[in-house]
Amino acid sequence: MTAIAGSRILITGGASGIGRLLALALARRGARVIVWDVNAENLDAVVAELDATGSGARGYLCDVSRREHVFRVAEEVKADGGPLDVLVNNAGLVTGQSFLELPDAKIEATFGVNTLALFWTAKAFLPDMLARDRGHVVTIASAAGYVGVSRLADYAASKWGAVAFDESLRVELSKRGSRVLTTVVCPYYINTGMFAGVRSRWPWLLPILAPDAVVERIVRAIEREQRRVFLPPLVRWLPVARVLPVRMFDGLMNLLGVNDSMDEFRGRDSDRGVQPPRA
Repeated sequence: MTAIAGSRILITGGASGIGRLLALALARRGARVIVWDVNAENLDAVVAELDATGSGARGYLCDVSRREHVFRVAEEVKADGGPLDVLVNNAGLVTGQSFLELPDAKIEATFGVNTLALFWTAKAFLPDMLARDRGHVVTIASAAGYVGVSRLADYAASKWGAVAFDESLRVELSKRGSRVLTTVVCPYYINTGMFAGVRSRWPWLLPILAPDAVVERIVRAIEREQRRVFLPPLVRWLPVARVLPVRMFDGLMNLLGVNDSMDEFRGRDSDRGVQPPRA
């Protein structure tokens, strides 16, 4: 079991959505929370909320898609309070357009935040965890990390990379006998606004997830040192379903409505046409 109280936990993309709710939940359990985000206004707001819990939270403006920025801000974090106990890679982007409509810049941005950032944050904080022989790297991936979805070519591909990153890091740490842990979280759509407009054909089977319930499962996974979390339970069968012939697998996904789920996607207004700050 990992004790949340007293742990120093960093959450990327922690100023909105699941990141914000997770930061507040962990702070209420006594964690010393550090939030990274690219939105200065949201960052100030969530730090004020966290301060109200008495947790002594810190916020840092950081564009996780920029390697040099991650390394520089990571050094500030360590200088301000020492090494991390838990790193939660939560920052994410979604475009939600068909493949040929995807702007090249948005494809690059999606991979920069959803995939490459995992490498930069781990390179920045993992060495200290290894030196102490304790720590926990949590990757917020997606059910789309196990199945390609219409209008999610860039997002799904980036999340497949996130799942593979977690798995490769997990087995590498095990091979070297390290007690540093990894966890990957693979949820279906979450009702935070990031995927506004998505629809589920069978909501009793594949519900749009309630944010608070997802946060509770992430916290439990950290505490109980669970290696993989699938939400809802049906998602855990995706790796098994992939043994089906391609036509049968695609037919199953169509029957479940997965490939129609993005047809009315809108996303957050704030996600469209907004460039992250460059510092």
